[in-house]
Amino acid sequence: MKIVADEAVPFLRGVLEPYAEISYMPASAIDAAACRNADALIVRTRTKCDAGLLAGSCVGFIGTATIGTDHIDRQYCASRGIKVANAPGCNSSAVMQYVATALLKVAEMHDIDLKSSTLGVIGVGHVGRKVKRVAEWMGMKVLLNDPPLERLGGSGMDFVSLGKLLDASDMVTLHVPLDESTYGMVGSEFFMKLGKGKVFINASRGDVVKGPALLEYSASAGSIVLDVWPGEPRISRELIAAADIATPHVAGYSKQGKINGTTAVITALAKRFSIVPLTGFSLPPASVKISSPAEIPGLYDIMADDAALRAHPEEFESLRNKYYYRNEFYF
Repeated sequence: MKIVADEAVPFLRGVLEPYAEISYMPASAIDAAACRNADALIVRTRTKCDAGLLAGSCVGFIGTATIGTDHIDRQYCASRGIKVANAPGCNSSAVMQYVATALLKVAEMHDIDLKSSTLGVIGVGHVGRKVKRVAEWMGMKVLLNDPPLERLGGSGMDFVSLGKLLDASDMVTLHVPLDESTYGMVGSEFFMKLGKGKVFINASRGDVVKGPALLEYSASAGSIVLDVWPGEPRISRELIAAADIATPHVAGYSKQGKINGTTAVITALAKRFSIVPLTGFSLPPASVKISSPAEIPGLYDIMADDAALRAHPEEFESLRNKYYYRNEFYF
């Protein structure tokens, strides 16, 4: 069996070698020629898996060590019998940690009392639920908006309309997937309803937000926190300058999140190709117990990531690929 893997997928080397011939490549090198004789691909979001990459290949499995699959043409894969596996929720605790750290930092910068503030969470999946929990633990009031989840019913959560959330929240954080319904959903109308002086956080997908609309809003915003950017990896210097906190798409880059993502891909691949010894594969966790929100900033220096991006925005991909993977916390 032959496997092509993105060399930046962590904790992978040495695991599959006893069972397959594996080629590690930078994402930019994973092209049609590289995939032609591969039985399986292990990728991240930077590899677009569509007919252009897969047509005429032997690929029967694609594992992406990420939550999202917007980089994979699932319809095409289904039509060719290609099994697709992802890692839903793998880095949800890491993104929760990022948002909690950002909230505390913004509160420090602007002398905001979080306990008297309302956080609006848009998108209440794996990440949004954890953000809700940590924000309430920090003493905040939380409003939720997730129309698809609300339509399903039975979630046990109370939802409000987007208009009400934007009007009543002091801070808003996005946790939606990128698909046809969310691409560019945050534009001028959204920011007009949000109003002046609010805190806006995006740690979901960059292209959920229209860059020009956000740049226009930045003049009247209370604070902007961006981990994801329209048009990645080429990102707007103007948006970097407009943000209080600007980081290179690393909100989900914790040791535990990466362990979870890699584990999910390996076990799915093992199941697909009947590699019995790896069907129960696991790695040791890496998280820290805390008892107070005051401990959060000491676990993650978010401003170090901010400084690195501001110093070298042209190295956006390198900053991600060489990231040190911080430890998560739980409470």
